[in-house]
Amino acid sequence: MLYNKITNNILTAIKSIVGDNAVITDHAGLEKYSHDETEDLHYYPEVVAKPKSPEEVSALMRLCNEYLIPVTPRGAGTGLSGGALPVMGGLVLAMERFNKVLAIDEQNLQAIVEPGVITEEFMDQVAAKGLLYPVDPASKGSCFIGGNVSHGSGGPRVVKYGTIREYILNLEVVLPSGEIIWTGANTLKYASGYNLTQLMIGSEGTLGIITKIVVKLIPRPTVDALLLASFSSNEAACAAVSAIFRAGIVPSALEFMERRGVEWVKEHDGIAFDLKDGIEAFLLIEVDGNNQDVIFSDCEKINQVLEDYGCKEVLFADTSAQKEELWRMRRTMALSVKSNSIYKEEDTVVPRASLPQLIKGIKQTGLKYGFESVCYGHAGDGNLHVNIIKDQMSDEDWNSKLKDGIKEIFELTVSLGGTISGEHGIGLVQKDFMPIKYTDTHFELWRGIKQVFDKNGILNPGKIF
Repeated sequence: MLYNKITNNILTAIKSIVGDNAVITDHAGLEKYSHDETEDLHYYPEVVAKPKSPEEVSALMRLCNEYLIPVTPRGAGTGLSGGALPVMGGLVLAMERFNKVLAIDEQNLQAIVEPGVITEEFMDQVAAKGLLYPVDPASKGSCFIGGNVSHGSGGPRVVKYGTIREYILNLEVVLPSGEIIWTGANTLKYASGYNLTQLMIGSEGTLGIITKIVVKLIPRPTVDALLLASFSSNEAACAAVSAIFRAGIVPSALEFMERRGVEWVKEHDGIAFDLKDGIEAFLLIEVDGNNQDVIFSDCEKINQVLEDYGCKEVLFADTSAQKEELWRMRRTMALSVKSNSIYKEEDTVVPRASLPQLIKGIKQTGLKYGFESVCYGHAGDGNLHVNIIKDQMSDEDWNSKLKDGIKEIFELTVSLGGTISGEHGIGLVQKDFMPIKYTDTHFELWRGIKQVFDKNGILNPGKIF
C-alpha cells in the first residue's frame, strides 16, 4: 500500500479540526509518540493530533481517508506488542483528551467512560460506590481503558471474574470513513446480528477508533485473603495451579513468580522480603467474597492442596499493608526485569494443567539457544509471561538465533493447546509468528474483515498480519 505524506495543506486542515495547541510536529515533541513499552523500538510519526470529541475524530478520519494518510491510534503507550507504533509514519491519533468517566449507573450496574481514562482511576471511582470493575492489568496505574479494550487486556482477577470481553457492553466507534456508530446495545444479552462489539475488542485499533465505552460493573466483594506459597521448583508450583481448581476453589487471583524475578524486584524496588535458599518459585493466591467463614474455609482447602504438591511454606498476609506489599512485588516485576537487561517479552497461554510442561520446555529452549528467561504471570488462566534476557548472549546470537528460540517456544505453546498471546496482543512484534497457530483461511477471513471496515487500509497499518 502506498501512503501519502502530510503536506502543509493537510497539516493546516488538521489544525483547523483540533486546534493549533492540539497538534505536535516538532521532533522533540514527537519522540514520546515514537515508542511504547515494546523493547527499544522507535518509529516517528509526521504529526500527532489530540482530538477531544468523536466529531473531531470523525473529521480527522475523513481527511486521512481522502488523502491516504496512515493513522495510528494511541492510548497511554503502555503496550508490549508495538500496537501503538506508527510504523508507516503519518498521523498519530492521541486519545489522551478523552479522559472523562461520563456516567456511573448504580441502578443498572453500568458505566460510560471515555477511552483515555486511566484504568485504576476508573476502578477507584466505581469502588467508591461499592462496585467493582475487575479487569486490572499490571499497568493499571498508567494504562488507558481504551487501550485495554483494543488489546483484549487482562490482569490477575480475570481468573475468577472473566476477561474484558465480559465487561464491555457497547462501544461508540469512529470508522475509517469517518462514520460514527454504536456497535451494540447497553444490555446484558445481545442476539441481534453479528456482534460488532466483540469484534472491536482485541482488534488493536485496526478497524475503528473507540470514543465511548459502556462497561458492566458488579458488586464489590467485602472480604479477601492473600497467601504466598513457596516451592522448590517451577514445575511443582505450576502443577499445584490446576489442582486448586480441581479441589473446587476459584481464587480471585492466582499468580506465578519465578525466583529470579523476585530477586530483581528486591534489588530494583527495595521490597523487604525474606527470600530463602532452595525456593525457586512462588504462587500468589487471593480469594475474595462476602463471608469471612467461607474465605477461611477456602484458604484451608488451598493450603491442603499446596501441601500435597510439595509447598515449602505458606505466608498469610495479615494486614492491608502486607497485602499491598505482596501485590507490589508482583506488579513491579516487569519493570524490574526491564531495568536489569535488554529483553524480549512473550505472552504465552495454555490450558492451566499444561503449565508444568510449558515452563519446563521454555527452560530447555533457553539452554539450547543460550538465553536466560524470567517467567511470571496469571497462572490461574494458564497465562505465562516469558521475559527472555539478553544478559551475556552475544549481539550476533541475540539478533540471529533468538527468533528461532522464540518460534520453538510458541510451537510448544500451540502443541499444548495454547496460543501466542493471552492479553498483550499481536501488534508489530508477534505477527511473524501467527502462522504457527493460524492457517491461510484465517488470514483470508481477517483480511476480508479489514477490507470491509477500512477499504483504503489507513488505520494502524502493519499490525497483526
